[in-house]
Amino acid sequence: MSVWVTKEVMRWGCLCSRRSLWQQSNLMGKKSPKYTSFPSQQLAHIWGTKHHQTCLESNRVSSVRFYSKGTIHSEVLEEKEPLSSPLAKSSLPNENQSEETAPKAIQWTSPLMDQLKSCGSQSDVLELTSKYAPTFKQISSCLTHIWLITKKMSLDNRRYELQLMFEHPGFDVLLQQAMTSVGQMSNEDVAYSLLNMVNLGVPQDSRVIQTFLRNCQENLNDFDEKCLSILASCLRNMEHSNNTDALKDGVRMVVEARLPGIKNVKALQNIMRMFGKDAPMDLKRKFEAKALSMSNHFSLIDSQQMIIAMAAMNLYSKPLLYICSKMIQENINGIPFNLLFKSMQSYRQLKYRDLELLTNFSEHAASMIDIWTKKQVLLFLSVCEKLTFCPAAVMEAFAGKVIENPKALTLQDLLCVVKVYSNLNYDLQHRSQQFLDSLIPALVSYLPKMSSFELLKAVYHMCLLGHFPSALLEPLLQSSTLEKLKSTDPIYLANQEWMFQTVNLCLRIEHPVLPQPLTVPPTLLGAPVLDSGAVIPELSQCLQSVMEDQANTTLQERVLLLGFYFIDGVITKPLPSETDSGGAESRPRIAVICPAHYSFCFGTSHPRGTLALKMRHLKTLGYDPVWVTEQELRSTPEEKRTDFLRDRIFPDHKLKWRN
Repeated sequence: MSVWVTKEVMRWGCLCSRRSLWQQSNLMGKKSPKYTSFPSQQLAHIWGTKHHQTCLESNRVSSVRFYSKGTIHSEVLEEKEPLSSPLAKSSLPNENQSEETAPKAIQWTSPLMDQLKSCGSQSDVLELTSKYAPTFKQISSCLTHIWLITKKMSLDNRRYELQLMFEHPGFDVLLQQAMTSVGQMSNEDVAYSLLNMVNLGVPQDSRVIQTFLRNCQENLNDFDEKCLSILASCLRNMEHSNNTDALKDGVRMVVEARLPGIKNVKALQNIMRMFGKDAPMDLKRKFEAKALSMSNHFSLIDSQQMIIAMAAMNLYSKPLLYICSKMIQENINGIPFNLLFKSMQSYRQLKYRDLELLTNFSEHAASMIDIWTKKQVLLFLSVCEKLTFCPAAVMEAFAGKVIENPKALTLQDLLCVVKVYSNLNYDLQHRSQQFLDSLIPALVSYLPKMSSFELLKAVYHMCLLGHFPSALLEPLLQSSTLEKLKSTDPIYLANQEWMFQTVNLCLRIEHPVLPQPLTVPPTLLGAPVLDSGAVIPELSQCLQSVMEDQANTTLQERVLLLGFYFIDGVITKPLPSETDSGGAESRPRIAVICPAHYSFCFGTSHPRGTLALKMRHLKTLGYDPVWVTEQELRSTPEEKRTDFLRDRIFPDHKLKWRN
């Protein structure tokens, strides 16, 4: 049944009741003048439930600096970045789009509005509002201008300017004016004001923010498509609180009912991002259907933002991904770096990889290698590494830049370089030694600034590359460094132990030439972590079938080598000339391993990371490694599996059969 909750009922609910306040109320004969797009939708609000409805606390009401409770927490001055990488923080702009930060221009002129455009800092705006008291329609414009100034600043400058803003008495006055004028504001100005205050770091549990949240609750039925979009942009980054959660629930109800009538793609995307990963699957499918119905009109930016919204919602839709990806591929040269990077990150979150798409990204990046900054190239390489895709042309070109000027790279840049090149197992061939010789001195120069864990990461990835620089190994294995690593947080302990196990194994197996013998203390190795634990039944059956026609050949299954490497099957062949002489170790041995498909660079049979290291070590220990993936084995018809595996293990058998 259609119901509208009046402000009187809402006020009563805020102060008195813990029960559900979904009441039938049309006492004032109020109709929504704003919903021309959805004339048939009149939705009930569900406010005042025991779980969500709360009153403003009395201590907030009496607070002098009501927006910060007398303190300014340092965390409110930090911009919420979409990326955790330190590289990303210095390379990408804020993700908020212009529609969510700029309300409609005021149509009349006034001294305040005439001078607002010329304000170049937050303090300038506050001085202006102290001189000319803003009307309730101008408050939103002032807050918007403050945020637009702020978002263009560097992070360090932003911290400083925001500190000055919070200390400025005019900011307290402006927020007080906003709070007392909220009832007179249009819904659009309310939504913009709330978004800008949250972006500026006004504490979300403050009286002014909670007042705006309550106003949105009371008037949510009157919010049009654009206002809902702005509100969704704000809510998706807000912390949990009773009023925030209640408003999110209300937005969900309104959106579910109005979803078929939404016409704006951007509004749809903002709402999808607000719902996030917790949305029920049936609702995700409704969003998918709605997006597909609008896909014929997608622009390039729509396609990019839709992929980002799908990742935020964890909505995997192959048809929608295909449509958006096709649009991106066709217009790849017109995509700014930050959007390209965000799109690739979203593909990774959705676990969507398309070889043609990634190849186009790689070719585009190679053409931009002299235009993009070093940090941008490294961000691109980093996300490719996470997608297990090797952009060979970019890797080759960037290696040349590293060789030319390694000192131009920061410590984080260098750590990113060694991680990417080692995890993708990229072979620079004749330039490999030159590349490594450039990296080592650059890393050594940062030793005084390097944390113990960063030093461990550098050594670990160098070992994956087959390089053992004593200038890094010796400082790592000093007692003072090892003592610091013993106090590692338990969350990171397993990863640390894995890296130490790998370094220790490399020293044992490869015996690098070093000025002095180096070993990893057993106390830092922890328990061995095996890369597998059981032979796949199909592989075991095929191995036994293959061995039936192999004379003087033995098979051992589930072999644990050096307490670290698991081998699915070891096949020991007879010596070519003497079948009875020589021990088992002198006879040819084939190590059959069944790695996961993600152990290879995507779209290739090129082993990467730890698999590449395992195969290198097996060869050093006298084994001939042969691999077959589980996916490969199971996709082969059962009657052909034995022949398939026999040809893989004994390729000479296939040649003899053909002859």
